[in-house]
Amino acid sequence: MSTQKTAIVTGAARGIGAAIAKRLSDDGLAVAVLDLDADACADTVKAITDKGGKAIAVGANVADADSVNAAVEKVAAELGAPTVVVNNAGITRDNLLFKMTVEDWDAVMAVHLRGAFNVTKAAQKYMVDANWGRIVNLSSTSALGNRGQVNYSAAKAGMQGFTKTLAIELGKFGVTANAIAPGFIETEMTAATAERIGVPFEDFKKAAAAQIPVNRVGVPEDIAHTASFLISEGAGFVSGQVIYVAGGPKD
Repeated sequence: MSTQKTAIVTGAARGIGAAIAKRLSDDGLAVAVLDLDADACADTVKAITDKGGKAIAVGANVADADSVNAAVEKVAAELGAPTVVVNNAGITRDNLLFKMTVEDWDAVMAVHLRGAFNVTKAAQKYMVDANWGRIVNLSSTSALGNRGQVNYSAAKAGMQGFTKTLAIELGKFGVTANAIAPGFIETEMTAATAERIGVPFEDFKKAAAAQIPVNRVGVPEDIAHTASFLISEGAGFVSGQVIYVAGGPKD
């Protein structure tokens, strides 16, 4: 019987999620690459399988409980009981408060918070049965407040409270829960932000780096390294923490 652990990484078609999925495969885990569109996961899956890793693409809408439950059952059947969950799926609908619509608010809450709830709830039974589990939730430095992101900031702050409560509830079952709060990471999402405000991405990154103590912006692999540590056997006494991976201190 295989002792290989199985991870579900949401929003893993690109960016931070893809980097985490690839890193967990390098660490020896089987990985379910989950995104809204299974076809969009092909590149991430291929990158893993080309290196001899084990991965499948899974399409699911994390905001829909039935979709998530079916996806998690598929993962359990095809890869094995998922005892590692990385809740990375996220969207932005940026606007100043007076211009933000209820739809913009609800869409962000649905993907980040309801999505993390749905996936974690569906997977926790496998962790409890195994008496071992790792949950990593993606927060953000925006949780501390960021102009034009009242919805995203609230969702990312919510991820931190969600994480701490999971740590309290699931700890006795050998399950840890931690959050990673990235700062500026070079992804399609930050590139889209630069485009939205009309600044060339290279200039946008340069301006961001000038405000960061280590004098560079982050890359998805920076977050993947941190996730790798939190999911490792050696991190079993680290739980309920929020780690800011931002190139410097954050309040």
